[in-house]
Amino acid sequence: MSPATAARYGIVGSGWRSTFFLRLARLMPERFQVTGVVTRTAERGAEVEAEWGVRTIRTIADLVAADRPDFVIVSVPWAVTPQATRDLVALDMPVLAETPPAPDLDGLRDLWAAVGTSGLVQVAEQYISYPGHAARLALVRDGVIGKATSAHVSSTHLYHAVSMIRHLLGVGFAPVTVSAQAFSAPLVNPLTPAGWTGDSTPQDLATTLATLDFGGSVGLYDFTENQWWNPLRSRRIVVRGSHGEIVDDRVVRMADPTTPVESFLVRRQSGIDLNLEGFDLDHVSFEGRVVYRNAFQGARLADDEIAVASLLEQTAQWCRDEAPPPYPLAEACQDHLISLAIGESVRTKDSVTTSQEAWAR
Repeated sequence: MSPATAARYGIVGSGWRSTFFLRLARLMPERFQVTGVVTRTAERGAEVEAEWGVRTIRTIADLVAADRPDFVIVSVPWAVTPQATRDLVALDMPVLAETPPAPDLDGLRDLWAAVGTSGLVQVAEQYISYPGHAARLALVRDGVIGKATSAHVSSTHLYHAVSMIRHLLGVGFAPVTVSAQAFSAPLVNPLTPAGWTGDSTPQDLATTLATLDFGGSVGLYDFTENQWWNPLRSRRIVVRGSHGEIVDDRVVRMADPTTPVESFLVRRQSGIDLNLEGFDLDHVSFEGRVVYRNAFQGARLADDEIAVASLLEQTAQWCRDEAPPPYPLAEACQDHLISLAIGESVRTKDSVTTSQEAWAR
């Protein structure tokens, strides 16, 4: 993208997650430009300005009026997200809200009633844009394993995992029956967001298992506390279909009625050993064809950063009517509706069936 068409966005909030959006603008100023950051205090604003070299502002209205961006990212605590979203919609400003868009079911319903029909709200759900997940999703949608009937996601938590399950299975907004339980077991927890702990003493950490019955297809949710960071717990993605299955990067399917064949998703990652192109993801291929290509080569991004950059760019294109909406509010509301049902099922030790909500109509 040229500077004339770079994604221009403001940010409401200056916490840890907002730094992802600031860092991408620093790495690729020709593609991403931050017009300003809303902070609650001038003192915090001075810290952000010194660290990132961007203008900070105290109010949403001033952010929009000062240098109107293409869209505004809401990256604030859960309880604050709905009001900030409403304020931006009232200013006719496209919004990219962090997940979840509201903290609880009443909040989701109230937010949808207030802004759902505006068509201005997208949600920053990036997991299906991870290179590996996007490649698996491409194979599923190509029918490589036939009709997808079950998806087991042991990777990330709640609404993120639900998003992956829903998209891998291609289910919509119908009611879902959730059965969940949590189990505690000792596990060393050597790495947290704060860094290496230096502690090899096992802690009691909970693993939550849930089945999501979509009526014709089923999801299995499997998450251990701090699984994002803990190097002792791997990730597993299993998608089973009528004609085969995907297990992480391994694909089994029938070549003909008597010939099961095995193939693999293969990452071309430069910068390893004597490859001197620089460390970067080039593409992901399957049986000799590219099923995912990194659109941000040269920036040396991690998978999460690639996914966030993809979301930002598609949001800007959507604002210009050049691309479909990246992740509409209705999708994110459904994801969190189901994640709330997982928590309720754990608490009540009973199955929970979600209702048909207004955003599903």
